[in-house]
Amino acid sequence: MLNIKQKKFADFYIETGNATESYLKAGYRTVGNSAEVNASRLLRNAKVIEYITERNEQLDEQYIADINEAKRFWTEIMRNTDADVKDRLKASEYIAKTNGAFIERKEVQGRNYNKIEFGFVDPNEFDC
Repeated sequence: MLNIKQKKFADFYIETGNATESYLKAGYRTVGNSAEVNASRLLRNAKVIEYITERNEQLDEQYIADINEAKRFWTEIMRNTDADVKDRLKASEYIAKTNGAFIERKEVQGRNYNKIEFGFVDPNEFDC
């Protein structure tokens, strides 16, 4: 469990990405360059690292759309008869692409009569 100052430090660090500034904002007292040293030490604390990791995951879930949310959004646009036709078409294209409808194929040619071979080479076969 983190104490109040550690939690404040971690929250400020998530917000700013600046350890020294976060250390000072959390209310720690400093002398000389102790803010930098102690902030660095806090960033190596297992409990602080765990809290920052968990909090970042929560923020990702809260603020960053996943593919299902994006598809729902595109579907709303595609089905909205009041939306511009080009927007509806673009939304349908995005949905189709994420479902693999437009697989781009490229022809690759090489030496040896246009035959390209792939295989594993054992690194132990070569003397370095």
